[in-house]
Amino acid sequence: MTDHALRLLRKDRRLAELAAFPFDFDLDRAAHGHVEEVRLASGGPLETVAGDDTGGTYFVCADGSVLYADSEGAAGIIGSTVDEALELVIGLPGWRGYTRLSPDDEEKILACVAETEDEIREHYGIDEERAELRAALGFPNRSPVELVGRLRAALLRTEPDFVLLNADEGCAHYRIGPAGPPLWEPVLAAGRADLARLREGDRTAWREVAEDPVRRRVTLRAAQFDRAEGDLELLRHLLRHETRSSMTDELRLAAVLVGLGGDTGDLPLLLEVRETDFDTACGLGGMPEPGASADELQLWARALDESMFGTDPSDEPVSTWTDMARDQGMTELARVTLIRELDNIFMDQSRLRRPEAPFSLVTASLSGLARDFEELGDLPQALRAQRLYAALQETAWDRASAWHTLARLERAAGRLPQAAASLAAVRDALAAPGDDSLRYWQQVNLGRFIVEEHYRLALALVDAGYPEEARALLMAADGILGELSEDAARGIRELAERTAAKVREVS
Repeated sequence: MTDHALRLLRKDRRLAELAAFPFDFDLDRAAHGHVEEVRLASGGPLETVAGDDTGGTYFVCADGSVLYADSEGAAGIIGSTVDEALELVIGLPGWRGYTRLSPDDEEKILACVAETEDEIREHYGIDEERAELRAALGFPNRSPVELVGRLRAALLRTEPDFVLLNADEGCAHYRIGPAGPPLWEPVLAAGRADLARLREGDRTAWREVAEDPVRRRVTLRAAQFDRAEGDLELLRHLLRHETRSSMTDELRLAAVLVGLGGDTGDLPLLLEVRETDFDTACGLGGMPEPGASADELQLWARALDESMFGTDPSDEPVSTWTDMARDQGMTELARVTLIRELDNIFMDQSRLRRPEAPFSLVTASLSGLARDFEELGDLPQALRAQRLYAALQETAWDRASAWHTLARLERAAGRLPQAAASLAAVRDALAAPGDDSLRYWQQVNLGRFIVEEHYRLALALVDAGYPEEARALLMAADGILGELSEDAARGIRELAERTAAKVREVS
């Protein structure tokens, strides 16, 4: 299908008025835009084509898909083209109430549609109007069951490519309709396929999976949740090759899965793996030595399995799946999951509380999210996470470090005045710490990082045409540099001189 029907509506006022009432697809409302500024998380373009009388908006995405956003913060794809979306809203004027219906429950669909349309008919007609529009636009007379099935299929395409964000705050709209599969299902799909090939004895797969670090990791995760007695040999094979990546969670997992087999003949292999390097020796500490019994080997493996792995993928931290999604090129899937994780923290900061210490916060997840977003190149979301992280820090050291990182991200995003304000907050923490956590800041890397960021921001301010602000920041940087120990200041003086020269040029 194309946007043929949309062109007809734009040419024929009578048809456009019918679409607007009683089917609530009003082309005139496109000029007013949505109730708030929005953008796609993927960065793709959006074109507003229509609205409804509840404040909802119909957008067309780059591939022609139609995204509907209501005025309450929910959004979802309702058609692969404008024509498909129009056919839906004309054929099911009460479609917003059907988004969670199963296409397999024909009886319930027909009952819901009959109830909704009977209520509509009490106030105005829809039958003749629908027949006229369908005939004029060339739409077939599809059954409500078929239309609900098409609606559900469209809604399931919303994530990850069509997630709508509030343009100012960066939070994601809620998803209209079904939730879709959990993240681990698409992430593990390739690993499950590779595991099946390994089990079939495909020697090409044995070589290719073992040589590819990403495929190897995902296949080991697939084996974690689909354990079979005949897997020991392929697990040994993957374990040997995973040592190339040094100490990874998957290396520990492979050692555990081999150990659960209880074959004491594997003890020399496990010892060889453990001695790969210092990190691996630490990560696999406590492993039984050659000569241990099968019970001792299995006891060690079971303890690690219960504390770190298990057989339920939903028990894994979300970072396991977002990292693997990124490694497999599922960038938008990872981005959307991380955005929703950040949204959940903003909505309920009690998620950061320790069960054993309810009055203290564990904020490492926020700094981790900031790093993940920065690696994805999504600086707005990185700033959002880092800003909250900085606001929640309690010690002077943590505040200074967090505000310094925030300033660096703001500079990278071109938000130079905000970066200057963040560095002012860093200087406030240094000047009035309120505790002794910054007692030695002049002698360690934190001091060097702080002064270096001052100089880099001063250079950026000069380039952006803010000479006065650059001069003020240069003075502050020079003052901090003068407090650093000789070791901490080493390597910064060339940057300091270059910055001073650049500022003098515009003075």
